Parts: sequence; structure tokens; C-alpha cells
Amino acid sequence: MINGVLLLDKPKGISSNCAANIVKKAVGATKAGHLGTLDVAGHGLLPITLGKATKLFDYFLGKDKVYRASFKFGVETDTFDLEGQVVRIDNKKITEKDVLSVISKLIGKQNQMPPAYSAKKINGRKAYDLARQGQEVELKPKMIEIYDLKLIGQLDENEFMFEIHCSSGTYIRSLCRDMASLLSTCGVMSDIIRTKCGFLSLKDAFLLEEVKMGKYEIIPMQDMFFVDEIYLNREQSGKVLNGVRVDLEENDGEYKIFSDRNEFIGLGEIKEGKLKIKIRLI
Repeated sequence: MINGVLLLDKPKGISSNCAANIVKKAVGATKAGHLGTLDVAGHGLLPITLGKATKLFDYFLGKDKVYRASFKFGVETDTFDLEGQVVRIDNKKITEKDVLSVISKLIGKQNQMPPAYSAKKINGRKAYDLARQGQEVELKPKMIEIYDLKLIGQLDENEFMFEIHCSSGTYIRSLCRDMASLLSTCGVMSDIIRTKCGFLSLKDAFLLEEVKMGKYEIIPMQDMFFVDEIYLNREQSGKVLNGVRVDLEENDGEYKIFSDRNEFIGLGEIKEGKLKIKIRLI
């Protein structure tokens, strides 16, 4: 059985779920998921979870992300990217100096309004499905954080590239909209590539065609955690696997837990001398 994480360099034009299903079939896994949606129009790092590693979703969902994105000012679409219908055009010319004057205002914690065309759920339905049907989409702002925002350079007239280090749940298209507003114009995200997801990096990812040809590596589940290891004896292993807390002398904190057979059980946590499994992966 295949259990672990495959780092995919997702191409443009396919959804994250579609990419996960293609990888699942290519590697022969029983099931597959991913660690955070990447826009259909986006490309770059998409960690694919295979087999029992799909249980890692909740644990890694909150990890921060790094993107390289291009914003084009003077045009706006209903999706805030190049896939949508143009709804506004503005002839205002934006310079690097203009951009640099507003960047600092976008760094830090802030309430961000998601775009109507997004995967946010409204009464169990995705916002973009409702928007495509012409239904009014009522979204609520979400607290996000931009840790760092750097101007990489100007690509063309009114088009600039940025590197963005942000919290999970940040919409880069919304960031483009908000930056355009500060510049008293409109804008669209013209390109986006995810380069990091937590400690995982695009430089270690495989192209979809490479995966189809069998050229890939799978990260073992235990390598997804950077904490100390604990090896249990037979009695302790049996108790832990049956949901019973075990007395241990180690310091409080998270640990990688292995059974008496050196099998990786999962991520455990010790509180007041008692071990409990947080994520069971066996």
C-alpha cells in the first residue's frame, strides 16, 4: 500500500482535485488528496497525499504559503484573474514608485474579503458555482496575515511581479484587488505560482508528465513531522492503538510515535506525563 506525500508541480488548467486523481491513478494509490487548493489558473507546488497520508489534511491546512504572482493594473474581471469577463477598464498608469508606496499598507493581519469566484462554501455549495449561475454570492471577510510582500519587478506596462508570504486561506486575487484599490485603480491577477507550502518547496516537486512516466519520489509520512521520536514497547503499543493513554516520562509536547515493530503509528502528544495519539496513521 502506498502511503506518503508526493510533491507535484501542478500545471495550469486543471483543478487540484483533478491533479490528485491523476496522481492517484499514476502511482496506484488507494486514495489521494492534497494539502491546500491551488487555483485552476495557478501552477506550482501542490502536495498530494496518498493512502493514509490523506489524514494529514487538517494538520497541514494551516501552514503558511509563499507565492510569486503577477498583477496587471488598469483592467478588472468578475473573477479578478484573466479567466473572467472584463467589467472595468482604467487608463491610469501605475509606476514602480506607486506600487512601493502602498506595499507596506498590505503587510500584517487584516480582514480579507474572498472573491465571489472562489471555492468558499455557502450553505454547502461552492461560491463559484453560485456565481456562475448568476446567483448573488454573500461572503464574509476572513482574518488573514501577509507576513511579507516584495516587489520583484515590472514585467510590462502596468504589470508587476510580487513574492508573497502569507497565512493559509489568503486569496492572492483579493490581494490584487486590494492593492489596486489603494492605487485608485483596478487590477487582475495575471499569473500565480506557489513556491512553498510550510516547509515543502517547489524545487523538490515533480511535473505531472514525470509522475505519469514513473519518475517521482514519495515522502514517508514520518518525514512530514519535525519532532522527536518515541518507540513504544509491545504493551504500550497495544494500549495506544486501542485509544488508551500511556504514562511516559518524556517532556510534554508532540512526538512521532513508533510501535514495538518499528511501525510509524502517527503523531502523539504528551500532556502531564500521558501520551495520546493526535493523528493515527497506521
